[in-house]
Amino acid sequence: MIVEQEVRFAAPRGGRVDVLVIAGEHSGDEHAARMVAELRRAQPGCAVAALGGPALAGAGAQLLHDLTAASVVGLVEVLRNYGYFKKLFDETVRWIATHRPRAVCFVDYPGFNLRLASALRERGLSAKGGGAIRLLFYISPQIWAWKPRRRFTMARDLDALAVIFPFEVESYADTTLPVTFVGHPFLAGDYAPPVRYDPAGPVLLLPGSRRQAVARIFPVLLRAFAALGEREAVVLYPSEEIRAVLMAARPPATVRLVRLEEDESGKGAGMAAGAVLTSSGTMSMHCALAGIPGAVVYRANALTYLIGRWLVKVPYLGIANLLLGEAMYPEFIQGAAQAEVLAGELRACLHDPARREKTAAQAARLREALGARAETTPGAWLAGQIETRAVG
Repeated sequence: MIVEQEVRFAAPRGGRVDVLVIAGEHSGDEHAARMVAELRRAQPGCAVAALGGPALAGAGAQLLHDLTAASVVGLVEVLRNYGYFKKLFDETVRWIATHRPRAVCFVDYPGFNLRLASALRERGLSAKGGGAIRLLFYISPQIWAWKPRRRFTMARDLDALAVIFPFEVESYADTTLPVTFVGHPFLAGDYAPPVRYDPAGPVLLLPGSRRQAVARIFPVLLRAFAALGEREAVVLYPSEEIRAVLMAARPPATVRLVRLEEDESGKGAGMAAGAVLTSSGTMSMHCALAGIPGAVVYRANALTYLIGRWLVKVPYLGIANLLLGEAMYPEFIQGAAQAEVLAGELRACLHDPARREKTAAQAARLREALGARAETTPGAWLAGQIETRAVG
């Protein structure tokens, strides 16, 4: 549970803010940081504040609050921390009403961000509510997978949307929302992937970036690796908070913990891996694009899982599987995630040539599907939206 604390944001540096960026998870923090860095290269005087994490701070944004340290997933987890999230929500609305940024750019994190967009409209602060603040959204919720009718409330509340999958533009064709395809961040020309495929490399164990999920998933990954009985394993983790959760599971000496920003090659080549067991989050996409054979493993709170099964009607949990329409990474969810079964998956990934060849072909298809020519870049899109506000 998140420790209850007072939530109060500092005033903007220099007394003004052009853009407030809100990114609630490690992956969103990283994507937002690349966008902000590009924006500030083009407009060095642009004042950016953020609710996000260390990547946004490193890109030059004034970090008002570290949302990545409090990332949770699932209805049960959110309810357990309701007091904190209510304080966070109320303080965010207060800060925006007081300091009036020219624009608010939401990055993914739809549960919080779409509610906030609605509240800003209802309070007359946003352009759609009669105010002056443009509301922008970067990285669309997966409306093509679940809750498709959200597109209409998004059109009601938002001024512009930037999407990272080329087919998502058509998903909003029946709304009035302006949608721009800005390319997938993992295929950007200057992007350095954190992982790469090497058949002789170690096994990757990737339990995720949220504390509760990591605490449930990591022990079964360790047992699967122990049952495999060979090689070493590497765990990539995003923060010291997650490292503490990993250490609580007492990994053996054959399992190395490596922080994500640490590039052991020194050349930006990424961590080599011969196979992977991964949660269903962003890192599974990194691994899929790199062509690393593996499987998806996920364990949630039992009630959260039952509610999710009722609400979400999609055949797969992993994003690569959804995009391909087939199980590039077989999925082992809840009780199906058993150590011996997962060890068998690893053996196939490491020793079955047909499995490796199939994964390579699927990775090529995935890269092709995401490689459509983008209309612009995320930073240029954001800069254009701010200029639209300035001259509107």
